[in-house]
Amino acid sequence: MVTPLLDGFGRRHTDLRLSVTDRCNFRCTYCMPAEGMQFRPRSELLTYEEIERLTRLLVERYGITSIRLTGGEPTVRAHLPVLVAKLARLGVDLALTTNGATLGLVAGDLADAGLQRINISLDSLRRDRFAEITRRDGLADVLAGIDAAVAAGLSPVKINCVVAAGVNDDEVVDFAAFGRERGVTVRFIEFMPLDADGGWRPADVVSAEQIVERIDAVFPLEEAGGRGSAPAERWRYRDGAGEVGIIPTVTKAFCSTCDRIRLTADGQFRTCLFAHDEYDLRGALRGGADDDALAQIIEGAVTAKWAGHGIGTEQFIRPPRSMSQIGG
Repeated sequence: MVTPLLDGFGRRHTDLRLSVTDRCNFRCTYCMPAEGMQFRPRSELLTYEEIERLTRLLVERYGITSIRLTGGEPTVRAHLPVLVAKLARLGVDLALTTNGATLGLVAGDLADAGLQRINISLDSLRRDRFAEITRRDGLADVLAGIDAAVAAGLSPVKINCVVAAGVNDDEVVDFAAFGRERGVTVRFIEFMPLDADGGWRPADVVSAEQIVERIDAVFPLEEAGGRGSAPAERWRYRDGAGEVGIIPTVTKAFCSTCDRIRLTADGQFRTCLFAHDEYDLRGALRGGADDDALAQIIEGAVTAKWAGHGIGTEQFIRPPRSMSQIGG
């Protein structure tokens, strides 16, 4: 029998964000410092068998219906299609977030293994700016990865673009046009205080309202229905050429409907992207814990989940880990 995984505010959690590595083939300014990054030794990462055991427990006992594989960059983890096949057998909605750099090499294998959907992070369509943001001249590879994902039938293909003032906000309309032309859904994400260098300021945020206004002035939009527990507000083009999504993490926080839990690559259970507390499932697993003992840790963590992240308030404190260490 499935037991709803509820926090103290009555929110049910059905969406697992599962990081499989803290390593990446880019060093994006949004999530990783240029120097000094300390990666976990392989022995500290969960094995595929450990991941399968934990996810099976979450699916069968608590009714988790959606799993998103993240990193770091998940495609740098060896034999990733093997893990995808294991998770696909659980019968959940299975997706992956990637920077797309090597996606062209593995998109078909991932789809064959059971991956259903894919999100590709891309913050500039200009080669020089892309290289500045990612510290690698790899835009052509990412564009090829997008094409490969479409060809492999991973649908929908979504492009995640973090918008920051004075960095890439002049490309908002360009990205909208790109999505319309390629038949992919672009999702614009407000810049959050998870950058590795700790330089985030409220003035860096380009709001969801500003993004919609800029697109609507060129490609008229209309609302496409409520978002429910999903993070993105959906807007469709009035001419029928697809839609865009806006994720207003800062200006319109969706904490009250959040249904996500997170498992880091090193086996730490988290209840929020901005959480300060982590719960050690890896240690419990390797210490011989049975499913009931693991469930007790999970339920205790979710029960203690806070009401919201509090970005923009005096109480907000940045989490000690940056995005690449947590999982997107």
